[in-house]
Amino acid sequence: MYFKKFYGLITTIAIAICLISQSNISVANASEQGTSITNNSQSPQHTLIAQASTGEFTLPPLPYSYDALDEYIDTETMTLHHDKHHAAYVKNLNKAIALYPDLQGQSVEDLLLNLDTLPEDIMTTVQNNGGGHANHTMFWSIMTPDSNGKPTGEIAAAIDSAFGDFATFQTEFNDAGKKRFGSGWAWLVMNDQKELEVTSTANQDSPLMENQYPIMGNDVWEHAYYLKYRNKREDYLNSWWNVVNWDEVNNRFKAANSFFE
Repeated sequence: MYFKKFYGLITTIAIAICLISQSNISVANASEQGTSITNNSQSPQHTLIAQASTGEFTLPPLPYSYDALDEYIDTETMTLHHDKHHAAYVKNLNKAIALYPDLQGQSVEDLLLNLDTLPEDIMTTVQNNGGGHANHTMFWSIMTPDSNGKPTGEIAAAIDSAFGDFATFQTEFNDAGKKRFGSGWAWLVMNDQKELEVTSTANQDSPLMENQYPIMGNDVWEHAYYLKYRNKREDYLNSWWNVVNWDEVNNRFKAANSFFE
């Protein structure tokens, strides 16, 4: 029995190492080809995910190691979530955009903001996979192993003003995640009146489709938490606050204000 457990552990580690190696190779190849693997920091809307000079979207690397959040999000989940799920959204989005060269060079946010103007045959594909790419790129960036636990700075004051206090906001945000039937996201967004709201979207739909700027969001698809938390989504939602990168959330709050100017 102990041998079987040991063998299973070794197999899991081997698979994770293989997936990590494949991801590192992809990033290295992208770098050698002059392909962008980071967000477009030159834009005043710094979170826009511009296409690379080749006209294709690329999978951004995690800003930390796969095991950095292991106490709250296990290494295997992070590896599969990033290297398989997010990578698939990028691949499918590129296939759709390749059919229409005039769309190449646009940011994924621009595509989502103007979804109803896209060719009908790729509209749903861009909605699902463009949303998946934008949502996940945001998701990785707003997590850190060095979380300070609670918001500080401008976003802290804005949350207190909109919701009364952080605890009330936290409860409302968690409720949005718990009540989302099936797969989706819980969000803190800024609307076009520059007001903060807690919302929820299905599947990979982006708040941008409703002209709302996503300041922070938590992925409540089962693939985001099931290996560690099984069917206990509420436990995952509660634990997730331990890895929130409030510095980046503050950056996104500032970008949201610029977005609606």
